[in-house]
Amino acid sequence: MMLILEAYFKNYPARKKVAEFLFENGLSVRDGRIYLKNVEIPISELARAIGVNRKIIYHTIEYIEKTYPLRLIFQRFSPLPGLIHVAPLMGWEVLEIEVEKGSYESAFGDVMTLIAKNGVPIMEIFGRNLREEPSKIFIVIDGTLPVETFAKIKEIRGFQKLILHTPEKEKEKLVCNYCEVKYCPKRILLDRAATQSP
Repeated sequence: MMLILEAYFKNYPARKKVAEFLFENGLSVRDGRIYLKNVEIPISELARAIGVNRKIIYHTIEYIEKTYPLRLIFQRFSPLPGLIHVAPLMGWEVLEIEVEKGSYESAFGDVMTLIAKNGVPIMEIFGRNLREEPSKIFIVIDGTLPVETFAKIKEIRGFQKLILHTPEKEKEKLVCNYCEVKYCPKRILLDRAATQSP
């Protein structure tokens, strides 16, 4: 998508900034106005949020509507509600897995297979594989991922990084060098083994 915006807005950096904001937030352009689903967004508030003047917003809307391919795309944008940011408040964990570009499809399938084998209830899955961004898989789970599964995720072809978002604040002190996690299951396992040994 960003490549399309780059192609059409390469000579208009301020308009490109507006178009990127619309895309990232799922705001559509219809009949000379900007909408969040069916709610019209005030131009002045939008300009303030983006950091441009209102004239730039109006020029962007006009340009989108007179450019047929852009009009087709922008009139269909819609925000996608997600649990990623509220999951820790609900007591759920979020796995954020970054994978190599060419391995996204196979890595996605391998991760789903691993989680299914361990019987972990999945609340939501969200993935992004856009060319200009890192490829990521977000999985909201109800419960805690078994420790062994972390090691297996690391072995998946194309794996680059794992970030675990958890509601358990006391575990945030434990950080692992192997990945960016709010708590490290390996470290917890080692600490538990150390306290149980005679």
